[in-house]
Amino acid sequence: MPVCPRRAGVERCGVRLQKYLAHAGVASRRRAEEMIAGGKVRVNGTVVRELGSGVAEGDRVEVAGVGLVRTGAFRYVVLNKPVGVMTTMRDPEGRKTVASLVPKDGPRVVPVGRLDYDTSGVLLLTNDGDLAHVLTHPRFGVEKTYRAVVRGRLKPGEVRALLDGVRLDDAPASPAKLRVVAAGATHSQIDLTIHEGRNRQVRRMLEAAGHPVVALERLRFGPISLGELRPAQARPATEREVRALQAVARGVREETAE
Repeated sequence: MPVCPRRAGVERCGVRLQKYLAHAGVASRRRAEEMIAGGKVRVNGTVVRELGSGVAEGDRVEVAGVGLVRTGAFRYVVLNKPVGVMTTMRDPEGRKTVASLVPKDGPRVVPVGRLDYDTSGVLLLTNDGDLAHVLTHPRFGVEKTYRAVVRGRLKPGEVRALLDGVRLDDAPASPAKLRVVAAGATHSQIDLTIHEGRNRQVRRMLEAAGHPVVALERLRFGPISLGELRPAQARPATEREVRALQAVARGVREETAE
């Protein structure tokens, strides 16, 4: 890619690269200039070291191997997936999928990870494959928080087992974070935060602790929270959320590169 020189100006070349990085939440303007000079920034696959180089709509910008938002190309959608909907874009059995709940006025997106058919809550969909890979790969440990209604009242020893890492049939689960929201004689409500993504993991963990799940909802996926989003409702991710997602990905990449 021919990089726009400083003299070409903003009008022809879009926006200066250091300003683009600062607006994307990567770093301050000064720190962005240091990153460019240090060869940590690529535009369309080419390392750019010249301060004042321009980036235009459609260009792909990467910092430390993590792609940033490409205007007009990447799309991020937050959905409150209801129970009874498949986390796929099509289903051979004809069941309802999340594809029917995402507005069609934009590039095609796919789910990042999955929620079980009988689990509701926050689901991110995007066409940013690099980001999706980081957010779903088990080794990167992106946190997910679930609110579960379970049978019975958790005893201190059962809470400790979940905090320490309850044993499942295939392998022990990693330690979780747990908060008891409400406890009754027949049912309890708890918030459980994990960083793994094994099949039906939360349900299996709670069943192993002796408290089968009655209802399960995901409240948070990384920096994306469910908030006031109603079941079956979708919205574009905010600029702040996209920056937070990219910060998570960038931190993971930098950590694994060490």
